[in-house]
Amino acid sequence: MKRAALARGCHAEIVLEALTGTGLAASAGLNAYIPLLIMGLLARFTDAIDLPGGWSWLSNGWVLVILAFLLSIEMVADKVPVVDHVNDVVQTVVRPTAGGLAFGAGSASQTVTVSDPGSFFGSHQWLPVAAGVLIALCVHGVKAAARPVVNATTAGLGAPVASTAEDLGSVVMSLVAILLPILVLVGLVFLVWFAFSVRRRRRHRKLERGQNVGVGNRQLFG
Repeated sequence: MKRAALARGCHAEIVLEALTGTGLAASAGLNAYIPLLIMGLLARFTDAIDLPGGWSWLSNGWVLVILAFLLSIEMVADKVPVVDHVNDVVQTVVRPTAGGLAFGAGSASQTVTVSDPGSFFGSHQWLPVAAGVLIALCVHGVKAAARPVVNATTAGLGAPVASTAEDLGSVVMSLVAILLPILVLVGLVFLVWFAFSVRRRRRHRKLERGQNVGVGNRQLFG
């Protein structure tokens, strides 16, 4: 009986550990610096998360200052049309890297819901980092694909709105991943829905452009 209860508890810890890392990595796909900064601040000033020795540098004062400075640059650049596209190209490397760091640190940390961190990834230290890189890269890909659609349909006016929504989403996802990781599932469902929505809109725009070109050619050549 006790063994069965212990096994169930262990399985629950594994799920929460994975959800914490997944939520933080997805957050990094939206904004590379927000999840790292939130983890560092919470570890430094609260008991919400206890970073293991290998990741304690995230709560260092100088690291937090550097992350805050990089975040301020990112938040400005991502809200300016055209500049946001250049920023997304640069962030193709930065966001997946941050996602790997966020997943690695988050899944190995003791939080309010995970009391035995590392129970699943303990013998495979590279696995959470690799998973975080992949998750953040996928989310970044959706974000980068969606922004040109937003800019084209709003004449660039939607860029700061979309960017602000992404920043807020990154903050919420990071906090949820640490404090209530089960809700990360809701965020993942929304991201999947959003990815399919972006794909449909891009396909629709291509069809419209093709039709417009066809009409223009018929008018030109009579």
